[in-house]
Amino acid sequence: MALLGGQCLSRTDIENIHEATLNILEDTGVSIGYQPALEAFRKAGARVKGERVYLSRKIVEEKIKEVPVKFTLHARNPEKNITVSRNSFLTAPGYGAPFVTDWNDEKRTASYADFENFAKLAGASKYLSMTGGNLVEPVDISDKIRHVMMQYACIINSDKCFMGSSYGQKKAEDSVKMAQILLGPEHKLDEKPALISLINTITPLVIDERQLGALMEYAKAGQACIVASLAMAGATSPASLAGTLAVQNAEILTGIVLAQIVRPGAPVVFGSTSSITEMKYGSLTIGAPETALIVTATAQMAAFYGIPCRAGGTLTDAKCVDAQAGWESMMNLLTAERSGINFVLHSAGILEYYMSMSYEKFIIDEEMLGMVLRFRRGIDVSSESLPLDMINKVGPGGHFLDQDHTFHTFKKEFWRPDICDRGTYDRWRTEGCLTAKEVAQKKYNNVLAEYQPTVLDPITDRQLKVFIDSL
Repeated sequence: MALLGGQCLSRTDIENIHEATLNILEDTGVSIGYQPALEAFRKAGARVKGERVYLSRKIVEEKIKEVPVKFTLHARNPEKNITVSRNSFLTAPGYGAPFVTDWNDEKRTASYADFENFAKLAGASKYLSMTGGNLVEPVDISDKIRHVMMQYACIINSDKCFMGSSYGQKKAEDSVKMAQILLGPEHKLDEKPALISLINTITPLVIDERQLGALMEYAKAGQACIVASLAMAGATSPASLAGTLAVQNAEILTGIVLAQIVRPGAPVVFGSTSSITEMKYGSLTIGAPETALIVTATAQMAAFYGIPCRAGGTLTDAKCVDAQAGWESMMNLLTAERSGINFVLHSAGILEYYMSMSYEKFIIDEEMLGMVLRFRRGIDVSSESLPLDMINKVGPGGHFLDQDHTFHTFKKEFWRPDICDRGTYDRWRTEGCLTAKEVAQKKYNNVLAEYQPTVLDPITDRQLKVFIDSL
């Protein structure tokens, strides 16, 4: 079916993919590499053979009905709580990149200092809904405490919501304990969740011990999970996009069903990071138009199940901040908004198919995000926005620059850029012929120099440090 009205699947297409998914779950099964998960599936009535779990139509359809249609994540600043629903459009920065691409387009391993910087940029952002999670992978911190140090950096550098670790049951448990310390003993965390975590499957049709342990721990604690698949059409899933959607769907629904088995009503999000394989190199590509099609179809499948959905935002295969990074990122971000994605991870900073983060791209992506959010707000049509008396007064050949209506309206009607150059050519030449990348570099340095996060209560800060030291 051709893309029409923000959709690429007909109702019949959706039902056919759903039926194919159920066949995969019943006949092929999913490999579950975690004994407690196998036991949970078995007790729920699933057929289990070795590490292979087969889910019946009845189990899948019953458990999907238990998924909440919306839930709220609670921040240390209640004004920054966020509600995830089928109507939301929430944004978080890049996630999981092991590298940082610098000003000279050189790639280096990410450090904890980079992580702190990106946490500050996310905290200062007027467009990002939350600080995020694994902003980069800081390899200069011991793996034993890396997860809590990342979480601590998010906590002290912003009073927004943040994400929990998905690196196994123990690290998920640590994340929950830190959230409880942050919000205080009186906060009923299992009823008012603070964390959302990214649970990734391994395509085709595998979920490993680390991700399953985290998923079950978060579900038990009433915290939210994004269950996401990263299928590479032509490599780890069929080359046909429909076949990829069916495999992706089977993996996601398996994780969602498990969360409901552990705790009926556990908050979950239906997630995708899938795309195609660049067959010339055998590598993932996320700047392709097929990525946008998969995102659109994922939103439709999630709507079919009545579950909030997640996809990527400013995704690109570009290795540096250039025109390719711009056009691919805007295509993917606008697709996410237009198709009905509710939680957008990788909204700022990502380069090179999830592999690297860039400070300059973070700022440029944030500008794109502001544009898309303005686009999302649409056009207000009201008696105030249709000022017939004023139009009649100005009449043919007049102008509206000196009208009170103009002065009071343009500030709320017109989106104002931070780095886009809308001035004259002569002004641009006079000010140094700066490129968008150069303007972005200046801005991120200014933000890092001037940003003052809301100070964390000293007693809470001390309790968090004691907990980290105890690990």
